[in-house]
Amino acid sequence: MTPDELLRAALVRAAIAIGAPDGITPVLERPRDPAHGDWATNLAMTLAKPLGKKPRDIAESLVATLDLAAAGVSATEIAGPGFINFRLDAGALARPIADIIALGAAYGRSTVGQGTLVNVEFVSANPTGPLHVGHGRQAALGDAISALLSGAGYAVAREFYYNDAGVQIENLAKSLWVRVAQRAGVEAAIPDGGYNGDYITEIADRYVADHGTPQRAVLTDGAVAIATGTRPDDATLFDAMRAYAVAALRVEQDLDLKAFGVQFDVYYLESSLYTDGKVQETVDLLVKGGHTFEQDGALWLRTTDFGDDKDRVMRKRDGTYTYFVPDVAYHVTKWQRGFTRAINVQGSDHHGTVVRVRAGLQALEVGVPQGYPAYVLHQMVTVMRGGEEVKISKRAGSYVTVRDLIDEVGRDAVRYFFLMRKGDSQLVFDVDLARSQSEENPVYYIQMAHARLSGIFRVGEIDPATITADGVQWECLVEDAERELVSALLDYPRLVAGAAEALEPHRVAAWLLETARLVHLWYHKHHVLGEPEHILRARLALAKAARQVLANGLGLLGISAPERM
Repeated sequence: MTPDELLRAALVRAAIAIGAPDGITPVLERPRDPAHGDWATNLAMTLAKPLGKKPRDIAESLVATLDLAAAGVSATEIAGPGFINFRLDAGALARPIADIIALGAAYGRSTVGQGTLVNVEFVSANPTGPLHVGHGRQAALGDAISALLSGAGYAVAREFYYNDAGVQIENLAKSLWVRVAQRAGVEAAIPDGGYNGDYITEIADRYVADHGTPQRAVLTDGAVAIATGTRPDDATLFDAMRAYAVAALRVEQDLDLKAFGVQFDVYYLESSLYTDGKVQETVDLLVKGGHTFEQDGALWLRTTDFGDDKDRVMRKRDGTYTYFVPDVAYHVTKWQRGFTRAINVQGSDHHGTVVRVRAGLQALEVGVPQGYPAYVLHQMVTVMRGGEEVKISKRAGSYVTVRDLIDEVGRDAVRYFFLMRKGDSQLVFDVDLARSQSEENPVYYIQMAHARLSGIFRVGEIDPATITADGVQWECLVEDAERELVSALLDYPRLVAGAAEALEPHRVAAWLLETARLVHLWYHKHHVLGEPEHILRARLALAKAARQVLANGLGLLGISAPERM
């Protein structure tokens, strides 16, 4: 049992001994000030009503009855109206470090998920350009959430939904047509809603290299049609250009993701929902269920029956579907694929889709539970350099790409900065800070803590694998800096479990920063090498454990743990 579990069990026994009802569960919390002890409880106050006594009197009775030795408690203090602070014996506090050493990379993992299938969908960018920094924040969030859930015992599938159908893809094809026409000497302009980045020119050059230049007259006629807002007459050539552009940009985005260290298990094409008849099946089911109506030549869904503020158009007058219809069809496939839990990580601009997609799923009446899927919405990213906002990329033209940031500051810094704030908060990405090698740079500070711990073993010419818990005198770890570091390491599994349940990786990022501070404090205050044998062994065990847990936490966020800096 961990120290807090031992203390909680001892408190239960003491409470029952003084007349408390069965079934009590004492709450233990870390005092804000470590000087107040290792654990604190408000148990006396929760027992005031059932026992009919003052909380402070109950606290005194609990302390008098508590088996201090069994709980590993060396000192107690009653504070305020009845809080009880506990200071643990140094040996009792540090002994669980042995579990960290034994478990290694598995420390912090659990089986609470029991293999439940979970679909985590993130990035899901339109294949119309390189990934921008908003996609990057989403990629970091989705990947870290997936890692947290995997660590909690869930069977996670990372999924990328390609929006390869709709108006944006039509505009992509038109943009490529114009660039190819320009290569043939045709005067033409990118249409409204088109894509102006240099990457379109690059794709046009590759298209011409692969397929040759189409007839100038055909390109001219198509450019004229595009200028008037219509499609080129040569549908075969236009469709070929569209397919080529989509394929090229899928490769482009895959390279972005590879540079960011993100891998997906499933790539799902929106276009397949149409070719496989899933969209039509969904519409037919909604009509059959009686939740639709026709008005002004359009087909509507009564989403107000399911909590929406107004009903929504499903099929427009021109016969095309609004975007939420394929979204509903897509989420039906998730349910049918066995994902009883689905999590969508999306930008805050998707806020309006939450109610509509859930309403559509409920209207289908196919067994999908309310609240499916879950959503994690994030705010966008503002990139700053030299005190000024960076708004465009040389290559993308209108926005900053993920690879722009990676090239400037490295993958690790990008990942940490994207994850260091809660997803629904605004994020300012300071390029100058991310590049700096100083204590002000949080990811550098954390990685330096790991490197310093590694350096202890390197300088001492000690193989960390030879350090075990056998014979370690844990009671040697009596210094305040050691006790605080030990407590932080022992809190890690609870921290990870809470972050996984809440889908909040920023908790891990914050824990890493605080624990790195404790590592640096301990490293500067207390020597490891050259100390008496019993202290040396205990501190080497602590250094190995701290090094391991930092690496585990960094790994959850997809960040490396260097041994040298």
